[in-house]
Amino acid sequence: MPTTVASLIEIDSKGVAWIAGANTKVVEVALDKIAYGWSPEEMHCQHPHLSLAQIHSALAYYDDHKEKMDAEIERRQQEAEALLAEFSDPVFRQKLLDLKNRR
Repeated sequence: MPTTVASLIEIDSKGVAWIAGANTKVVEVALDKIAYGWSPEEMHCQHPHLSLAQIHSALAYYDDHKEKMDAEIERRQQEAEALLAEFSDPVFRQKLLDLKNRR
């Protein structure tokens, strides 16, 4: 007889996957893997509030829903770029970069 194991991933009413009991979205763990190439052990060092089991569950969920989650990551990136373009002052930004580069 198969055994049912409780999932460490919860889906909220908006369809967003969360790590149960951690107040951390699955996409955040996936982005750590994508952006930094972190292993689950490194993620645990960076986010000690997450257990290795939670991290592995999040990565497994990401792998099982990769197409949907990658589309969400791309949507978020485009939204961030649009906000940056809308609210960014290029003159001020250049001044900040110049100050940074003088150091």
